[in-house]
Amino acid sequence: MKKILIIALSGIGDALMFTPSIELLRKLLPSAKIDALTMFTGAKEMYERNPFIDHVYYFDFLKSSIFSSLKFSLKLRNKYDATINVYPSNRKEYNLISFLLGAKSRCAAIYVRKDFQNLGFLNNTRINEVDSKHNVQTNIKIIEKLLKININEEPDLSFPLTDQDELVASNYFNEIKLKEKDLVIGFHPGSATLKNHINRRWAPEKFAALAIRLIKDFGASIFIFGGPEENELKNSIKNMIGLSSAFIINTKTFPQNVAIAKRCNVFVTNDSSMMHIASALKKNVVALIGPTNVNYIHPWKTNYKIISLNLDCSPCFFYSPRPLICSRADTKYKCIKEIEVDTVYNAVIDFINKIKK
Repeated sequence: MKKILIIALSGIGDALMFTPSIELLRKLLPSAKIDALTMFTGAKEMYERNPFIDHVYYFDFLKSSIFSSLKFSLKLRNKYDATINVYPSNRKEYNLISFLLGAKSRCAAIYVRKDFQNLGFLNNTRINEVDSKHNVQTNIKIIEKLLKININEEPDLSFPLTDQDELVASNYFNEIKLKEKDLVIGFHPGSATLKNHINRRWAPEKFAALAIRLIKDFGASIFIFGGPEENELKNSIKNMIGLSSAFIINTKTFPQNVAIAKRCNVFVTNDSSMMHIASALKKNVVALIGPTNVNYIHPWKTNYKIISLNLDCSPCFFYSPRPLICSRADTKYKCIKEIEVDTVYNAVIDFINKIKK
């Protein structure tokens, strides 16, 4: 296997959960050319910093015409021995791109739901999706299938940072006069919005109420993270908090955001890419999980607490292209809406107490 292309189009978190497999590929195939194809800027920036990847292609299929997308894909045709659709990527568009690239081995999962409808059969090196497995583990199984070996390692997530990333973070801490001993709690109140995923978010007013208590009880500094598309949400929470100890984190690049997140002692987050970033950084993670299958996405190899109501109807979100919907007759998206501030506060306190010991 001389040339491998990783097709990581489904998002930053999914791309990050493939990084253990990238490490294994490089270890097992030290002389192979390992490239990646991305569609989100954050995934591109992350993979460009990964020492095990040779080259990163970036193309915004979402904003491009079918003709432009086809033209770009055909430029890569027959250049690779194998392509790997990062798990999860249960969309016909991703399978079509893999097929068009013409690699002898086209690797992916066989999805339990809507696999045929999404042209999963266009891939020819596949493993069965198992709902009890973490995404990292499923990706490693795909690598096993490709290389026809058993792998007994499960590496950490990896988001390397440059000296420049770290310098930006250091300058920011100096600017806000943050001291080494200060307690910092990171928040990510956002999430993806495609396919109705905005309903995976805990209420902004609850994030604000949590922040006020942590500031007043522990003198915490609150760092509010999120992409440019979440600026309105971040500003709203900051205004509801109304205290100078809450800071909106806005940087020029995504890795600079990650470098600042390294300073957090605890990270409170929805089911989002920042949850996985916090895991890669080995933060204490409090994860607010509503409709998603926790087995798939729980924080990987770090200290974490899952806050979930564990309703009889949960999980209801699995990997298929259909939009997230709630069939409850009482409270729609009860699984995330009715998580109480007290519950999250107590989980954060538990981590704070362990930090102080």
